[in-house]
Amino acid sequence: MFLAIVLCFILGYIAIVLEHPLKLDKTVPALIMGALCWAFLAVGFHKGLITAIDTHENLWSLAGITDHAGEAYLHNEEGFVNGLLHHLGKTAEILVFLIGAMTIVEIIDLHRGFDILKGWVKTKNKRKLLWIIGVLAFILSAIIDNLTATIVLVTLLRKIFHDRETRIWYASMVVIAANAGGAWSPIGDVTTTMLWIGKKVSTLGLIEWLVIPSVICFVVPFAIASFMKPFRGEIVIPDDHEEVDRLLSSKTMLFLGLGAIVFVPFFKTFTHLPPYIGMMLSMGVVWLVSEYIHPEEDFDEDKKILYSAHKALSRIEMSSILFFLGILMAVGALETLAVDGVGTLRYLAELLENAIPNQDIVIMLLGVGSAIIDNVPLVAASMGMYDQPMDAKLWHFIAYAAGTGGSMLIIGSAAGVAAMGMEKIDFIWYVKKISWLAAVGFVAGSIVFLGLYSVLH
Repeated sequence: MFLAIVLCFILGYIAIVLEHPLKLDKTVPALIMGALCWAFLAVGFHKGLITAIDTHENLWSLAGITDHAGEAYLHNEEGFVNGLLHHLGKTAEILVFLIGAMTIVEIIDLHRGFDILKGWVKTKNKRKLLWIIGVLAFILSAIIDNLTATIVLVTLLRKIFHDRETRIWYASMVVIAANAGGAWSPIGDVTTTMLWIGKKVSTLGLIEWLVIPSVICFVVPFAIASFMKPFRGEIVIPDDHEEVDRLLSSKTMLFLGLGAIVFVPFFKTFTHLPPYIGMMLSMGVVWLVSEYIHPEEDFDEDKKILYSAHKALSRIEMSSILFFLGILMAVGALETLAVDGVGTLRYLAELLENAIPNQDIVIMLLGVGSAIIDNVPLVAASMGMYDQPMDAKLWHFIAYAAGTGGSMLIIGSAAGVAAMGMEKIDFIWYVKKISWLAAVGFVAGSIVFLGLYSVLH
C-alpha cells in the first residue's frame, strides 16, 4: 500500500508536468492524485498495513487491534481523522486567502484601475522602457502577486508594441522581475504565502533577508539585457488616449484594492490571527465600496452588474484554486504516511541530508527543480521535510529559491505560464534566449543571500 501511495503521487506529478503535451488541465490529475493518495492511505490504515503520523509526531496504527468498538481502535481512528482534518484546514487557509486576493484584483480590473498604470510609461527609449517595466513588475508583484503583475504588464506591453517579436522579449523579462519581486513579499507568490500562512516565515523576516537578494536577482539579468540588441534604439508609442478609457472609479478602486491587500500583513501582526481572516475583511471592504461607487456619470442599476463583485467572482480562475486543493492534499497524505517513525517527507529530507551534507546546495537544487516542476508541491513538500523554527535561514532560502528559480524555464512559474499563454512564447525560444539570464540572476541572488547571512550571523 505504501508503494501504491508513492506511485500515485509520482504518476500524478508526471501528468501535471506533461500538461501541455497531454492537452490535459493540470487540475484533473491534481484532484485525482489528492483523492487517491488519501484513499490508499485510509484503506492501508484500516487494514493495519500503514502507520499514520500527525504534526505533533504522534503515531497512529490499527495493526493488531481486532476490536473495532474498543477504546484503542477508536482512539487511533480519531487520530487519523484529525490528521486529515488538520491538512484540510491548512489547505483551506491558503485557498480562502487566494480567493480573497483574486477577487479584489478582479474588482480593480473591472473598474479599469490598472489602466492608470499605463499612463506612467512615457519614454521612447527601449532600454529605459525595459527598466520601467521591470521596476513596475518587481514592485507590483510584491503587492498583487507575480501572476497578476505579469498579466497586467503583458497587457500594457500590447499597447506599446505592435511587433510581437520585440514584445516577447519584454514579456519574458517581466517574468524574471515579477518572480524576483514576489519572493520577498508574503503575498507576492503562492509559495511565500504558503510559508507565511504555515508560520515558517514572518513578514518582517522575509523583507529583512530577501529584499536585497531579490533586487540582485532582478537587477543582474536586466543590466545584462540592457546591452542586448532587442533593447537598443527607440520606439514609437501609439497615442491611445488612455484618459478616455478610464472610469470615474478607476483611481479609487486601484488604490483601495491595493491598500486592502497590503493591509493584510499589518492585520496579522496586530491581531495575531491567520492571514485569511484579514483577507476576508479586506475583500468585504472592497466589495462594500464597489456596491455604492459610480463608475460612470450616467450610472444606473442595469450597468451595476458590469462592475459588481459577483462578476469579479465569476472571473476567478477556479481551476487554479482546485489545483492547489488537490496538490496540497496529496502532499498532506505523504506527510501523514509514516516511515521508520517519521513522515515520508521527513524521511526523504534525512536521506538528502545524508547524501548531500550541505543544506544550501540542497535548497539551490530545489530552486532549479522548481523550474522543471511546479514550485507549489515542492514547497509544500519542504514544509513537511524540515522542522526548523520560524524565520530560520532554511525557510528564507527556500522562499527565495522556489520563488525565483522558476524563472529559468517558461513553465516554471505561474507568471511564466501566464506570459506563455498570452503571447504564445515558445518553450525552446525561451530556453535559448532567456533561461541563462534567469539562471545568472538566481545564482547571483543566492550568493548575496548566503553572504549576508554569513556576515550578519
